[in-house]
Amino acid sequence: MPGREAVAYFGAGPAPLPSPVLQKGAEAFVNFEETGLSLAEISHRSQTANKILADTKTALTSLLQIPDSHDILFMHGGGSGEFSAVVFNMVAVWVEKRRKKAEDELGGDETKIIQRVKSELKHELRLDYLVTGSWSLKASQEAANLLEPLGKGFVNVALDSRESNAGKFGTIPPEDTWSLSSPRSKGGKGSAFVYYCDNETVDGVEFPGLPHCLDQSSQEPDDESLVVADMSSNFLSRRVDVSKYAVIFGGAQKNIGITDVTLVIVRKDVLSCQPPTSFLHAVGVWSPPTIFNWPVISKNNSLYNTMPIFSIWIAGEVMRGLLETHGQKGLAGQEELANQKAKVLYDTLDTYPDVYQVVPHQSVRSRMNICFRIRQGDAAQEKAFLEYAESQLLQGLKGHRSVGGIRASNYNAVPMRNVQKLAAYMADFARKSKPAAGH
Repeated sequence: MPGREAVAYFGAGPAPLPSPVLQKGAEAFVNFEETGLSLAEISHRSQTANKILADTKTALTSLLQIPDSHDILFMHGGGSGEFSAVVFNMVAVWVEKRRKKAEDELGGDETKIIQRVKSELKHELRLDYLVTGSWSLKASQEAANLLEPLGKGFVNVALDSRESNAGKFGTIPPEDTWSLSSPRSKGGKGSAFVYYCDNETVDGVEFPGLPHCLDQSSQEPDDESLVVADMSSNFLSRRVDVSKYAVIFGGAQKNIGITDVTLVIVRKDVLSCQPPTSFLHAVGVWSPPTIFNWPVISKNNSLYNTMPIFSIWIAGEVMRGLLETHGQKGLAGQEELANQKAKVLYDTLDTYPDVYQVVPHQSVRSRMNICFRIRQGDAAQEKAFLEYAESQLLQGLKGHRSVGGIRASNYNAVPMRNVQKLAAYMADFARKSKPAAGH
């Protein structure tokens, strides 16, 4: 049986974890800090659990320089669960803003306030989605499904990148081609929020940074776009100005830790802008399910129900490891390393263009998920590539089942030596590869 260091794993998630964290975790799983109890056994309301939560929040705040204007939540449900949570919570925020304005203008006439907000809901509610890959597509579809009982047309797909790329994901068109909801200052209705997925694991597409048109610092207060970003697969791989986002969320199982934990960073004024449940129901909107209700989770310090403390501890260990590794550089150091590793792989692929074809356009190539085909998707050659890679202990390289091909996931815990081993294998395979007969 091979040892851990002999295997180079490039799976898209669950992803590799730093070996020191796993070794320490193995001890904590049996006997945490000589307490005689496993971290999987302790009460989630114990002092130990509360300290683990606090320490993990502190580490994350240090890494991302999270301002006091935002809170950190630990939740269940993964990124897919947040597809729903975003809709429930952010629509509630939109309703509350309309309720307050109606209350100011109509006084205390509850019947008129309800009628007005109900009408505005029907005619003016819009949720903007930038669809650049499989996950943002699923998020937009979830939003449409949740709102369908109220009617259709609430979800505005402001960008579907397939439309400019022969029906396939792999590009991000220029911002001036996006059809974001027109702001009120220009006679439009605005939007409750703008959602995008920062990195698409299936299609290998990553935004180079926050789109300029979503930068809140360049907007009038009344036209503020509440930006919601799914950063599940590139979380903690580069610097992020958290102050420019209303919500950032991510599942832990890529760069942060193991499954069971979802991190949500949310602006405190979003948490405080929630209407009474009775008002939501009066205008025909569901209140957020308690387990997905951000204000409830925040008020209970993420302990409304039993959280997986062991998983949160693992995430904290990963974060503290990044702080220790990169010192004062912080995430800038991890960003440099991620870029270097991605460059090694993309340079190798680009050296053999007849053999390897990178799926996304060069301007939006993901640093986390390197997706490519072999000889335009030759099934036999891709099968051979994967089989021989497995024999060399290069594992987890098969593309997502929905698109096929090859995918090398370059998450934080993948060491440079494994990247170099894969690059050497790709070069060797390319030199030996022959076109299929008839090509």
